[in-house]
Amino acid sequence: MEIALYARVSTSRQQQDQTIEQQITRLVAEAGKHPEWHLADEHIYRDDGHSGAKLSRPGLDQLRDRAAMAAFEMVLITAPDRLARKYIHQALLIDELEKLGCQVQFLERPMSDDPHDQLLLQIRGAVAEYERNLIADRMRRGRRTKYRNGTLLPWTVAPYGYILDAERPRDPRRVRVDPGKAEIVKQIFSWYTEPAQPPEVCQQRSLYWIAKQLSEEQILTPTGERRWNVATVRGILRNPAYTGNACSGRTRPVTARRRKSALKPVGPGYSSEPTPVEEWITIPVPAVIDRETFELAQQRLDQNKQMARRNNTAHSYLLRGLVSCAQCQLACTGRVAQPGYAYYICKGHTEALLAVKGERCTARYAPARQLDDLVWQDLCRLLRNPPVIVHELQRAQAGEWLPQALQSRRTTLQQALAQLRRQQVRLLEAYLAEIIAMDEFERKRQELERTTEGLQQQLRQLEAQAQKHLDLALIAAGIEDFCQRIQATLEHLTFAQRRQLVELLIDRVIVDGEHVEIRYAIPTGPKGEQGPFCHLRKDHFDVPTAAVKLDDVQGGQAQRVHHVGDVLIGLVTHLQLD
Repeated sequence: MEIALYARVSTSRQQQDQTIEQQITRLVAEAGKHPEWHLADEHIYRDDGHSGAKLSRPGLDQLRDRAAMAAFEMVLITAPDRLARKYIHQALLIDELEKLGCQVQFLERPMSDDPHDQLLLQIRGAVAEYERNLIADRMRRGRRTKYRNGTLLPWTVAPYGYILDAERPRDPRRVRVDPGKAEIVKQIFSWYTEPAQPPEVCQQRSLYWIAKQLSEEQILTPTGERRWNVATVRGILRNPAYTGNACSGRTRPVTARRRKSALKPVGPGYSSEPTPVEEWITIPVPAVIDRETFELAQQRLDQNKQMARRNNTAHSYLLRGLVSCAQCQLACTGRVAQPGYAYYICKGHTEALLAVKGERCTARYAPARQLDDLVWQDLCRLLRNPPVIVHELQRAQAGEWLPQALQSRRTTLQQALAQLRRQQVRLLEAYLAEIIAMDEFERKRQELERTTEGLQQQLRQLEAQAQKHLDLALIAAGIEDFCQRIQATLEHLTFAQRRQLVELLIDRVIVDGEHVEIRYAIPTGPKGEQGPFCHLRKDHFDVPTAAVKLDDVQGGQAQRVHHVGDVLIGLVTHLQLD
């Protein structure tokens, strides 16, 4: 019988202490006690320094791939926590391997199908998961204590300009300054804080200018690349370690408030925000620059943040932050090319990294005034005609729109019922052709009828569940009430009020040359009016296929609807930009 071995350690220290070799030695010795077992060298799978809390491990992936090809009949492991630290992962892997005809045996406690053994496995899995969480919490608290005592660095990778000790890389007392890179750091701070000569060109000393200068001088980035970007330069200027204080806890994870790109996947939906300075834990390290230079750089960075285009008040862009390019799916920003000529320009035109790669966007500039007027007129038309929205809800009431999961389930049930009807026809044909006897025909007919009745009952329950997601009368009343309250004020709104209304009702404006697509988000209840829908809403954007496109076209405008909470989203209009 072909067998395989699997061993794992989670930390580099365990890896250095050869504990994984000890596991393999024990497993090989156990395999040698069974003459009927055959172990090939390529069937020894190992994960050095990989956490058991994750399923994404190279050795485990190879093991599962080879098991799917029936390369062996059994896997031998020292203990369940070597396979996975979470019980649910253990159960998943064991079930997957057994379905592939591969047994799983643990050296410390061989398992069987006995209920007591299965219960013990579950208990051990739960204990392993608890132990991992306990160890993680103890390590976190231990690290914080060492940070406060100044005996542990918060770095896993040294910032640009520093060198860590090879034997004790987390020891603050052994950190050294790289003389060559430290001079580059000093030059970056000098460029950014000191006025340029002559003074009339001081505006060139921006983050973009510094990144370009470093690239032109062929200085390698911290990752060894040839081209510097603005984020790397800003990260160096913001790092307080260069003043002699390595800081732990400068940022904390938070739920993302906006999408990075409205036309691209949301991703994990998490971002980071700075923590108050008083919560930072500082660890002394060698200084590269003085404190005064660092504070001067921070003041200028803060000033640039206030003067950023997103805080622009010199020019009025009704759709600021809401326009996207259909070609490259990047956001568009407002730009005044010359006095009196404002445009929405795709970031792909100005992104330096895209230009270097030869991927600069070729989409035409969108005239800001014409696009603003076009979108505002269409928004007013929609608010003055709530029946257009209610019409789509009536089609949804007829079953043409359901939440995606219910829609998929209903399709599956309908296909199964159609298959059962075909089976009934074939059964009757077999009986009439005297292929089966009367009693066999009657038995199978009753089985098909019972199955059909069960599926029909599920379909009825599904339809009832779908109705709970869509109370047409209530949603239609909410839409009409909102539109009536807004209609009376449309002609008298200031620019700021128009801007507020556009942010509330428009999810995205997508420009593709002369074609404009507007994606609306219409409130159907009081909660839907509380905040702009253009902000991140993971309950919708994690499932981009949830909005089902309808075939109806009214006035050349295709409609598409999806209901989330107190917002009706995905109502789309297509327009032509002159």
